[in-house]
Amino acid sequence: MTAALSPPIVIERSFSLHRNHTLKDMENIFQLVRNVIPPLTGKRHKGQDGRIGIVGGCREYTGAPYFAAITALKVGADLSHVFCTKDAATVIKSYSPELIVHPVLDSPNAVHEVDKWLPRLHSVVIGPGLGRDEALLENAKAIIEKSKLKGIPIIIDADGLWIISQQPSLIQGYQRAILTPNYMEFSRLYEAMLRDPVDSSDHHGCVLRLSQALGNLTVVQKGERDLISDGEKVLVCSHEGSSRRCGGQGDLLSGSLGVLAHWAFLAGAEKTNGQNPFLVAAFGACSLTRQCNNQAFQKFGRSMTASDMVSEVGTAFSKLFET
Repeated sequence: MTAALSPPIVIERSFSLHRNHTLKDMENIFQLVRNVIPPLTGKRHKGQDGRIGIVGGCREYTGAPYFAAITALKVGADLSHVFCTKDAATVIKSYSPELIVHPVLDSPNAVHEVDKWLPRLHSVVIGPGLGRDEALLENAKAIIEKSKLKGIPIIIDADGLWIISQQPSLIQGYQRAILTPNYMEFSRLYEAMLRDPVDSSDHHGCVLRLSQALGNLTVVQKGERDLISDGEKVLVCSHEGSSRRCGGQGDLLSGSLGVLAHWAFLAGAEKTNGQNPFLVAAFGACSLTRQCNNQAFQKFGRSMTASDMVSEVGTAFSKLFET
């Protein structure tokens, strides 16, 4: 009879600007985020600070991939690519001339077309505006597989999470993946992996167990507080945001996470003081999104939208990580 394995140590940290006793801890984790941010210098060339790919965007959903892609640029990526359907491409191009838009996601050779670009990308975000069309979902699955083969960090959000809940083996064990479920998406994933409903009295334990079941992937459960776990530790981000829950906030999170995951992965454990780089990246992205939410809400209140939050990325980033 084998002995039961002891559970991993859970380090829980809660950060809020209004809790003085946690200010030191908060500053410590923010310093790890600052450590992985590449300095601005004239010696670097275009592309070195991040080439991010967003896989998503169909006729019904053009805003989500735009918000993710433009946020990646505003956080500091040099280039932002959107791989979307033909119907969505012209619309997304019209939102911003800064984005590189590929109208290939519904083409017969979609996977081949995206695969050609993967060696040039530092991370991919799968899911914003993807929709539930079966052909698009199948193409997204194949793109996940191709990205894994190349060892690229993968952020999975929105309908990308629907794919994983239907076929968890697609991402299970790939520790360069970060999943960003909201409450409903988390419940769906949890039940698919653990065959039990979420225990509402043990949120921290649930996010820890889901990460473990997925092979110690980084899981970011979005909510009133964001719970982040790699199956060994749980970080709690309760940085002040606002009570406004307009659509698109999760797309800002996934886009910023695409950049920060690349920076943290490149920097490695030495710059993150031995912490999992993807945990550090996730905490940074959660804090940044909440800061954007807070600043935009101060200006616009109930009328705040995701576009208002995008406009705050630069000042929010500077306030959190550069002062």
